[in-house]
Amino acid sequence: MTTEVIVVGAGPTGLMLACELALAGVRPLVVERRTEPQRDSRALTLHPRSVELMDLRGLAPRFLAAGTTVPGWHFAGLGTRLDFTALDSRHAYTLFIAQARTEALLAERAAELGARILRGHRTVGVRQDSDGVEVDIVDVRNEHGPGGRRTLRAAYAVGCDGGRSLVRTAAGIGFPGTDETVTGVLGDFETLDRDDPGLRRAQARGVLVAPLEDGATRLVYLDPARMRVPSHEPVTLEEFRTSLTDICGSDCGVGRPRWLSRFGNAGRIAEHYRAGRILLAGDAAHIHFPAGGQGLNTGLQDAANLGWKLAAEISGWAPPGLLDGYDAERRPVGAAVVENTGVQTLLAELALVPQYARPAAALRRMLDGFLGTAEVNRILAEQVSALGTAFPARGPGADPLEGRRMPDIGLTAAGSSATRVYELTDRSRFLLLDLAGDDELPPAVAAGWSGRVEAVTVAGRDHHPELAGVTEVLVRPDGHVAWASRTGDTAGRRAERTRALTAWAGTSGRPNRGTPPRR
Repeated sequence: MTTEVIVVGAGPTGLMLACELALAGVRPLVVERRTEPQRDSRALTLHPRSVELMDLRGLAPRFLAAGTTVPGWHFAGLGTRLDFTALDSRHAYTLFIAQARTEALLAERAAELGARILRGHRTVGVRQDSDGVEVDIVDVRNEHGPGGRRTLRAAYAVGCDGGRSLVRTAAGIGFPGTDETVTGVLGDFETLDRDDPGLRRAQARGVLVAPLEDGATRLVYLDPARMRVPSHEPVTLEEFRTSLTDICGSDCGVGRPRWLSRFGNAGRIAEHYRAGRILLAGDAAHIHFPAGGQGLNTGLQDAANLGWKLAAEISGWAPPGLLDGYDAERRPVGAAVVENTGVQTLLAELALVPQYARPAAALRRMLDGFLGTAEVNRILAEQVSALGTAFPARGPGADPLEGRRMPDIGLTAAGSSATRVYELTDRSRFLLLDLAGDDELPPAVAAGWSGRVEAVTVAGRDHHPELAGVTEVLVRPDGHVAWASRTGDTAGRRAERTRALTAWAGTSGRPNRGTPPRR
C-alpha cells in the first residue's frame, strides 16, 4: 500500500492535514476534483490560534509575509470591535490573507514534505472493511475514456470535501442541524468608487468592505429585501447594484465583478467525526454562517488535532483511545462554533426585520457596552480566536494546564539554539520540557520513547502565571498540554511522567518509524 491515508479535498483543511501527516512520516494522497488551485477566496482571515499553529510548524514567516495584520476583529458586526491585542499570544491579531493564498502556501509545504496532490479527480465512492478503505475516483478530463475511473486503497480516508461531503454520506454519518433561513451576498470587484460617500454609509449600515491583496475590493451584505433568496440562486451584477442602492443610496460605482456568490446560515454538525476508518474534518464535519470568519480556522485546527493522532495509529504506537479522542475533543468545538455563529447571525437578522428593528438596535447598543469591558472582550475574543479552546483533562486531580494550549514562553534550552517553546515543535512529536533542571531526563526519555518524544532541559525561562510552580510539562504535537507536574519530589514526578508518557505516547520501547528531519 503506497498511500496510507487518502484525503478527499484540497482546501485549507485537507492541505493542512496532508502537511501534518507527511511531517509525522505518513504517506498521504490528496484527491481534488478541481484541475487547478483555487482562485476565488471565500475566507480572508487567519485568527490568532491558526497563526500559532503555523508558528508551531515554522511556517508563520511565510504566512505573515503574504498577509496584513490588524489588531482585532468583530462580533456580529457590532460597533465595538474585539480587541485581540489583549490576548496572551505572540500573534494577538487577525491576519488578512486570502484563502487562495493560504491554500497555495499549504500546498507548497505539502510538496516539500513529499505529500502528493492528485488534481482533476472527482471522488464518486467510498467503502471500508476491517483492513482499509477503497475510494473510487474519476478523472474529470477523461470521465468516459479508458482509465478514466479507478479505485484507490489506503488504511484510512478523511473527508475534507465540504458541506455536501460525499465521504460523510458514504460513511453513513448523519448531519443534523438547521436549514438556511437567511442568505447574504458577497462580491469581489476590480472597480469601485472609493470616494463615493455611499461607501461610508454602506459600512455604517453593516456592509463589510475589505480590500483584497491584488487591488480588488470585497463587499458583503445582507439585503432585507432579498435575504430569504435561496443560496443556490445565482447573484447578478444588477441585483448587487440594486441592493447596494437600497441599503446606502448608491451602487458605489461597482463594476467588473470577479466573483459573485450567495451564502446561507444553515447550521449543521456531523453526528460523529469518525466511523471506523473514515474520518471528517472542516466543512465536511460542520457548516455555519461565516460570521466572525471562523470556518476556515476551525478546519485548520481540526487538521492539527487529527494529523498526529492518525499518524500515531498508522505508525503502531498509539495508545488505546487516542484516535477516538479526535471526535471527543473537536466535535464540541465545532458545536460551539455553530452555536456562536448562529447567535451572531440572529443579531444581524433582527436588525433587518422592521418589527424588531428598534429592540434589536437597543440590544446591539447594550452588547456594544458589554464589549467595552475587558472581561467580556476577553471571553468573546478567546472564543472567536480559538485561543480559549481547552480539551477535557484525562482524570480527577489533573493540573489546570492540561488540555489548554501551551504558552509560547521565552526560554533557554540546553543543547538547542531555540529561544521559545514554539521553536521546538516543528517535527510533529511530543515535547517534554524539564523546568526543574534534571539533566538525566532527556537521555532517559529518548531511550524509551525515541522518535515520539523530544525531551529538553530548560535552563532559564520567562515568567508566566499559568506555569508558576510547574516542574515538568508534556506538550502534545498540536501545542496543547497533555500533562504537567508541580511536584518537587523527583521519584514521584518520575512515576507521574512515566504514566503520562504511556497514556499519550504509547508503551515505552515500542518501535517507531520515526519522523522526517527538520526542513
